[in-house]
Amino acid sequence: MKISERIYNSSEVIAFRSTKEEFGGLSNMAPGYILRVNDVIIPSAEALYQACRYPLFPDIQQEIISQNSPMTAKMISRKYLSHSRQDWEEIKYTIMYWVLQVKLSQNFDNFSHVLKKTADIPIVELSTKDKDWAVIAENKNTLKGKNALGRLLMKLRSEFILENNDIDCVSPPAIYGFMLYGSDIETVCNPELELAHSLLFDLDSK
Repeated sequence: MKISERIYNSSEVIAFRSTKEEFGGLSNMAPGYILRVNDVIIPSAEALYQACRYPLFPDIQQEIISQNSPMTAKMISRKYLSHSRQDWEEIKYTIMYWVLQVKLSQNFDNFSHVLKKTADIPIVELSTKDKDWAVIAENKNTLKGKNALGRLLMKLRSEFILENNDIDCVSPPAIYGFMLYGSDIETVCNPELELAHSLLFDLDSK
């Protein structure tokens, strides 16, 4: 997945920077979006994304995931950048989109509500220095950057919100060595859906 730099008019976008803002839930740093992958509870989308950098280092993954603060998880990850998987730059956008799908699947009511409020307006993350995941203000009216996170959020919105498609389960991307704690990452489903299926099975077996 390749993403090139773009220019946006600041008056024609939905922008977010702080998790405390109206659209703060779009951020990977937003609290309250707990995830479960391979029966591992992960406190934030940021922690899951950062853990995916280090499939051969379960101890590093555990240190990242054990942090309650998404920013702390990111800071912990930065200590180990030399241990990142070698193809990280080629696959990071694919992994981020998978993370966003998991976030939507397992927090559908809250996350879909925020996405719906953006309608079909372009979404951008604002930054003072990151032109990869976000955009930087060139002047009062112009924003410039790859805006990778914003564009992946728009892709998510288009595929599952605007088209009203179900996202009960999310398959892992076709990436070699996509692992968590030494095991291949499996298809992850909404825990509430799994519980409902389990209850139905118990009723049918009686």
